[in-house]
Amino acid sequence: MKVIIVGAGIGGLSAALHLHRQGIPCTIYEKVPELLQLGVGLTLLPHAMTELDALGLVPALDRVAVRTEHLYYRTRHGQGVWDEPRGLPAGYKVPQFSIHRAHLQQVLLDAVRERLPEGALVLDAAFEDVAETAEGVTARFRRADGSAFEAGGDILVGADGIHSAVRRRFHPDEGMPRWSGLMLWRGAVDWPGFMDGRSIIISGGTDCKFILYPIGPGRTPGTQLMNWAVVVRQAGPGGSPPAREDWNREAKHEDLRALLTRFTVPEADIAAMVAATPVFWEFPMCDRDPLARWSFGRVTLLGDAAHPMYPFGANGAAQAILDGRALADVLASGARGAEALRAYEAERLPKANDVVARNRIGGPERVIDEVESRAPDPFADVDAVLPHAEREAIVRGYSRLAGFATDQLARARA
Repeated sequence: MKVIIVGAGIGGLSAALHLHRQGIPCTIYEKVPELLQLGVGLTLLPHAMTELDALGLVPALDRVAVRTEHLYYRTRHGQGVWDEPRGLPAGYKVPQFSIHRAHLQQVLLDAVRERLPEGALVLDAAFEDVAETAEGVTARFRRADGSAFEAGGDILVGADGIHSAVRRRFHPDEGMPRWSGLMLWRGAVDWPGFMDGRSIIISGGTDCKFILYPIGPGRTPGTQLMNWAVVVRQAGPGGSPPAREDWNREAKHEDLRALLTRFTVPEADIAAMVAATPVFWEFPMCDRDPLARWSFGRVTLLGDAAHPMYPFGANGAAQAILDGRALADVLASGARGAEALRAYEAERLPKANDVVARNRIGGPERVIDEVESRAPDPFADVDAVLPHAEREAIVRGYSRLAGFATDQLARARA
């Protein structure tokens, strides 16, 4: 058994580690000649951390990330909607981490290079096509200099992101991703910590939101690497997104100066923090319509190639990590070829598609929308606006849907 993985992002690298743990050889092919330090902050929720803990990666994550221990949902006026402990203080057996995407990718990459055989990661290899053979699959790749080469394996896994070339091979008419109509600005900067240095603040509903949390130690005393994000609606959902070349465009401070006045975050001077961020980016918040199938014979999809989703609920990376574990478990059970990929798809597709759909209406952060829709101005008592039981149903319902309710993870570990 040999697995070809297309893409060396979070999904592809974690899948390779899960396969290696099960004794299944694999090779990762990545189109770029050099893996760059891209992205900003993300959250590793308990279901993802359960899998990364099984891979023995917690000590490496502790060196570069922050153990998140509390979450606060607020209106954009700064009024509390919901707050709860996270990670170990919430009763989970694993910590919850907030981390720079590049640092997470590096932790996974270091583990791949340490544990897998030499040559298991091939850079400068852009996927072009795949064909089934009597023995498995043959994939064709092209280098930046124009030369091409082929690689054979038993199955091929497309883990090459929202613009997946593998997905396009089987859905050639799908077109561009679906735009939510929301524009997202994101940056990170060394900044004095707030509260206990282990908290996340999400202020405002879907159409106007500010997010703030530390993702690692700062380079100067008394600071942390602080991740911030601003989300503002600019169009209705479902339209065509800006041209692809405008994605991850470097943004300007004047783009955000007026927007930041809409938010009240007493713990931090967010205007000064954004102004101190030397470089930050804007890009349209997009996903794709859920697919009815991921697998085509001996080829399947994983992570954002299979189910790109809005970042509400912090589940994109987590669901990709869960995909890799599920695939490795199916192959370790003895299933082979197309049969194995059908079993993997049956396990993961319905769950991931449900998260995509729930994230389109705000994920757990929808609780802020519900409060702000009933009380757009400051209020005296949140329970009078939206009773605790209704707020709890939204937040807890999402954790169960996404697969990280405490009882779900306890059963999984057992």
